[in-house]
Amino acid sequence: MVIPMDETQKNHLKSYGVAFKALSLEYEVDWMLNYQGGAFTLSYSKEIENLCRLRGVSYYLITPSQYASILEEIANPSVNQDVVKLHKAPKIAVYSPKNKLPWDDAVTLVLTYAEIPYDVVYDQEVMNDVLPLYDWLHLHHEDFTGQYGKFWASYRNKKWYQDDVALQEQTAKQLGFNKVSQLKLAVAKKIRDFVTGGGFMFAMCSAPDSFDIALAAEGVDICSEAFDYDAIDQEEVSTDIFAQSGRNYRDALVGNQEPQAKRFDA
Repeated sequence: MVIPMDETQKNHLKSYGVAFKALSLEYEVDWMLNYQGGAFTLSYSKEIENLCRLRGVSYYLITPSQYASILEEIANPSVNQDVVKLHKAPKIAVYSPKNKLPWDDAVTLVLTYAEIPYDVVYDQEVMNDVLPLYDWLHLHHEDFTGQYGKFWASYRNKKWYQDDVALQEQTAKQLGFNKVSQLKLAVAKKIRDFVTGGGFMFAMCSAPDSFDIALAAEGVDICSEAFDYDAIDQEEVSTDIFAQSGRNYRDALVGNQEPQAKRFDA
């Protein structure tokens, strides 16, 4: 059976959930890259067919000989297609704060709608070494430099911002750190070790750059008084401490700029 992922598919997100469920039930799934939008195929199963109908996912049935012809077509290098065999449903963790912030976490919304199970983890869980229990970690809106994202200039007087700062500072103290930036660096190092050990990570929004910056700036205070109540290490920051990251963040992030001018652009 084939679950197309092109314009003929009525529910793309639920389709991913069906493929995930099939893997969870120990069916082998072929992911047909660039074929019908990245279709999923698997041996016919009444159980999966019923699941498709229940979740409103489009599918169609083909014979083994038809499938063999499709594989032969995909094997042609000129068509830029391939088949990836999926064997295991990954255990997913989403790094996301437990408190309510004024935006939706698109990742958890999508996973919930697609009916793909996941756990939410944050600093406490990461510092308690839960990451090795997972195959996949997703990072969303996060500032691993301890500067609370890009929100200081516009939202520092808003209750949700103040509550988030208070909670982050409380968590840092509970976990034995004097500053939020120190906690976030420790978390970033745990995540780095998770990836080094073979874990998969996907990062988006502010997470990729701030993750890289936090690791590159280890041992140097790059947070102004607005974030950690003391001055930055101006002399250290004036040197190219970020050379080890392979990316030029120094002028974009720190220096003599006001906190609201901070950028994460690479």
